[in-house]
Amino acid sequence: MADLMRTSNPALNERAFQGERAVLSEAMTLQGTVNKTGVLLICAVATAAWTWNLFLHSHSPQSVMPLALLGGIGGLIVAMVTIFKKQWAGITAPIYALLEGLVLGSISAMLEVRFPGIAIQAVSLTFGTLVILLLAYRSGLIAVTEKFRLGVIAATGGIALFYIVEIVLGFFGIHFTAVNGSGVIGIGFSVFVVIIAALNLVLDFDFIETGVRVGAPKYMEWYGAFGLMVTLIWLYFEILRLLSKIRSRE
Repeated sequence: MADLMRTSNPALNERAFQGERAVLSEAMTLQGTVNKTGVLLICAVATAAWTWNLFLHSHSPQSVMPLALLGGIGGLIVAMVTIFKKQWAGITAPIYALLEGLVLGSISAMLEVRFPGIAIQAVSLTFGTLVILLLAYRSGLIAVTEKFRLGVIAATGGIALFYIVEIVLGFFGIHFTAVNGSGVIGIGFSVFVVIIAALNLVLDFDFIETGVRVGAPKYMEWYGAFGLMVTLIWLYFEILRLLSKIRSRE
């Protein structure tokens, strides 16, 4: 059973359900998880819209960068708390979504000024990917086999390690210009990362479905919704990054 609940998303992994059982009347449901995902999306959109309007009225990065920094650091801290204290997800998951919204709105608005229309393109592609992969998963077109799971986990871990190394080397003036640029290598790398981020959604669907099947407690609906939000936000940023590289070539 542990193998069925393994995912590369640190919020949704095989340890999340250990010792978690509930009576039927208080068990996690698929509809409940969907509803709570909707609540988190509303929270993220609310703060994103605020920082978006703030930047578009001022046209000054200084007006939103402190908020973006607060959202990024605060969101990371709250995410870690949620992962280790999943019973608190009903409180921490909305806080996480609100904080991440500050980052989403700030970065999206700044890129929108440079590349008009890029934000709506990224949003459309993100939710389009979500719907397509959900349909593919529900229809059985994409089966979450052990090889599939391990492949996505390995690729996600490699990407995370690369980003960490890139950040550390950046402090010493070493930058991966080819990967971060708008050339063939840079665009190819971004396409690869977008694909891996998208495939993580399939693992998240499988995790949530498993939680419902094993009768996880009600608060795991919030936790499952939180984990799905983590992947969606990552996917959105990677699509935004890919689109900005493509638009830079025009």
